[in-house]
Amino acid sequence: MSEEIVNRVSASPLVTFDLEDHYPKGKRMVLDISPWLMEGVILREKEFRAEVEAHNWEQYEDAFVAVHCSMDAIVPGWAFMLVTTRLQPFATEVVQGSLELLETVLYQKTLDALDVSHLKDKPVIIKGCANKPVPPNAYIWATRKLQGVARSVMYGEACSSVPLFKKKK
Repeated sequence: MSEEIVNRVSASPLVTFDLEDHYPKGKRMVLDISPWLMEGVILREKEFRAEVEAHNWEQYEDAFVAVHCSMDAIVPGWAFMLVTTRLQPFATEVVQGSLELLETVLYQKTLDALDVSHLKDKPVIIKGCANKPVPPNAYIWATRKLQGVARSVMYGEACSSVPLFKKKK
């Protein structure tokens, strides 16, 4: 009794949607402005502007940049706006906040621009494991985007998926 082993997963119409395939390529950098503050906590406009002028902005060429203050200081919004004006000619993207926020913003833009029409009326599984820093919100946005076109949306791996959505007939 030697029956041929059939891989039902590879034979199924199931399409895997891997968020890592849509990982925005590019250098990530963090710019901490706390060294530009007096004693790391007080912003003095004249000195801050001098630090901004003296900074090497070319190092951010084609980079995704998260600008933040690592010290517990009250920094007026214009300070981050001023830094952004210097980053604008060089950086690909700028956010005020952490690297995690930067990844979230990058994924939101990527997923918003993504054409998923080729997945129309197909069963789609959103791959669960990631080696790259895929933010949790990316899974939510992918689900919403796919729900608009796919016949069904699942999460996990083909061998052990969790059903999330199924289009009504």
